[in-house]
Amino acid sequence: MLDALALIAGLAGLAPAAPPPAPPAVAGDRFVSRTRQLVFEGRRSGEGYFSADGRRLVFQAEREPGNPFFQIYVMDLGEGTVERVSTGVGKTTCAFLRPGSDEILFASTHHDPKSAVSQKAEIDLRASGQARRYEWDFDPEMDLYVAHANGGALRRLTDVRGYDAEASYSPDGRWIVFSSNRTAYTDTLDDAARSRLETDPSWFSELWLVSAAGGEPRRLTDSNGYDGGPFFTADGERIIWRRFREDGVVADVWTMTATGGDERRVTDFGAMSWAPYPHPSGRYVIFTSNKYGMSNFELFIVNMDGTKEPIRVTATDGFDGLPVFSPDGRRLAWTSGRSGRGAHIFIAQWDHDAALAALAAATGRVVATPEPKR
Repeated sequence: MLDALALIAGLAGLAPAAPPPAPPAVAGDRFVSRTRQLVFEGRRSGEGYFSADGRRLVFQAEREPGNPFFQIYVMDLGEGTVERVSTGVGKTTCAFLRPGSDEILFASTHHDPKSAVSQKAEIDLRASGQARRYEWDFDPEMDLYVAHANGGALRRLTDVRGYDAEASYSPDGRWIVFSSNRTAYTDTLDDAARSRLETDPSWFSELWLVSAAGGEPRRLTDSNGYDGGPFFTADGERIIWRRFREDGVVADVWTMTATGGDERRVTDFGAMSWAPYPHPSGRYVIFTSNKYGMSNFELFIVNMDGTKEPIRVTATDGFDGLPVFSPDGRRLAWTSGRSGRGAHIFIAQWDHDAALAALAAATGRVVATPEPKR
């Protein structure tokens, strides 16, 4: 889920929106310095997440010969070496390194016997020169797996019909929060719901919690529309995620307790605001939004309780999204198309003090009452 069109088409089936407001005059990126491209190889790369010690970065990329879909890789940031974690077969997404362990969590469809057929069909389509709009398909064969950094000791964690993905660990490594639309396949649906599942399977996605071993599943959210992309805060007390409104046009950043409940909307931006990630200090969140244009995704920060207006971080041509802080809060990695050669992972130094000062001076806003559950 790397580019803006993927989120527009794949996550919510968006209809064209009204013309956005003109962007304010912003002279370049803020709070970042020494920005450099980190990943070059492959058609695209993204969703890079740091290990607990900050020495490794796990990410997804389209770079495997014979497979046009994402696979999972881990980079040693000191040496620059890269190893493939996933099998090389099928589709994968959303990897995360388990704190205190060599295990890497990711979602994959490699068990699907149709994987080879899907790969060949996509390769043939690209070879023909035909253009197809990229979109995320919420493959119901997607399940959670863990493996060591070298791909060994591969183990399946979920085995339920439906899309299980977008997973991350709690800071103590004991729990996994993820997004799943499994109830659309296990529950009895009426005609309207079945029709919606065929056109927009993301609408049924909710957040779930399981143990690191894959047991004790517990549903955390219950709302109409997509809930996904969850992460624990550094203290493990809360979860932050993205929620699309029922119409699938607007998304906002939300938080709740680590066991569900006390849901709070952090943003009310009137745009597609997604891919939130909390700063280790617990003071603020960085996220992606197309506030200034449907195809102009930029990074923003907002204080954790949402009582201030978000502040723009990036103002560079090309897609900027999927940001993540290093565990010490001093570096920022994100996916950007600023090179003009596809979307890839960039990394920069992060100025935490300047971000705090800007947030302190930001305009205040009244936090809206959370939307009722269905």
